[in-house]
Amino acid sequence: MQAGTAMPAAAPVAAPAGSAQAPPAPSPGVEGGSHEAGDLPATDDRAAVDTDAPPGDAADAQEPVDPASPVADTAPPDPAGEPTAAEDDFEALYGAAGDHGAPARPAAYDPWERYNRRMHRFNNAVDRRVARPLASAYVRVVPAPVRSGVSNFFNNLGQPVSAINALLQGKPKQAAHSLGRFVLNSTLGIGGVFDPATAAKLENRSEDFGQTLGVWGWRRSRYVELPLFGPRTLRDVLGMAGDAPLSPLRQIDTDRVRVPLQGMQLVDLRAQLLSTDALREGVEDDYALVRDAWSQRRDYQIRGDRDDSLPDYLREDPTVVPVDAMPVPINN
Repeated sequence: MQAGTAMPAAAPVAAPAGSAQAPPAPSPGVEGGSHEAGDLPATDDRAAVDTDAPPGDAADAQEPVDPASPVADTAPPDPAGEPTAAEDDFEALYGAAGDHGAPARPAAYDPWERYNRRMHRFNNAVDRRVARPLASAYVRVVPAPVRSGVSNFFNNLGQPVSAINALLQGKPKQAAHSLGRFVLNSTLGIGGVFDPATAAKLENRSEDFGQTLGVWGWRRSRYVELPLFGPRTLRDVLGMAGDAPLSPLRQIDTDRVRVPLQGMQLVDLRAQLLSTDALREGVEDDYALVRDAWSQRRDYQIRGDRDDSLPDYLREDPTVVPVDAMPVPINN
């Protein structure tokens, strides 16, 4: 029962006029006590009073209540100990704190939901007609070892940006790992096609300036879905602007080289997400699923190494469209 809805205890009924003595009011929780006039017929066993007994013996005729009996628990609860309506609403939406071994987390901050839903439909249409068919054809035609080399190559290009952002976040050890991965994979890995850094136990952690802003204190940010780029927050949009000048692909001036590489990177990213398509089939609200899953994962990515309780799958890098992957011609 929500706060404010508990029924107050009924007041004692006044003795009828002309009676010598009114029977004392029964205690709350006693069976048959505190009924207003008209609640029960006079012939009911629970409300009937032995009229042959003297008025003074009415209280003696009542049996004492065992505190352990269920009847003793029928008294109205104390409103002061009940949760408020706001607490009930929060628990209904997000669950009680402590569920699943972790405190409840609010949903994504989404005041632009109407716009975001329209953009989500647009992105899904582009994905169905262009991105997914290209990725499916890429998986069918290109052997798995070659696809793995392509993924390693583009992942290696992002290591310098990860190293810089790790330093900005106060994580020098992770910055050294990212820089070491880049050097080792670029040399022994033949330009990043192979990944000897993983065998050397140099972990792969992706960092960007959006995560850096989150570590610096910008935790709550508006969710926004960008055309073609997909889920982001306003904080991450500014982070993309900060990372763009540091991208190795952006340093290539010739469009004939850069644009095909960016297109290849997009196809490779979509191919990595093909395994997740089955999770979205038949979902009643695909937009809410993508938004909430992405927001939760992004929050975990920002907390990163600062929370040892995170499961391994949340520590892995999210597959999102990087700022340098969009093939926009700059020079002829």
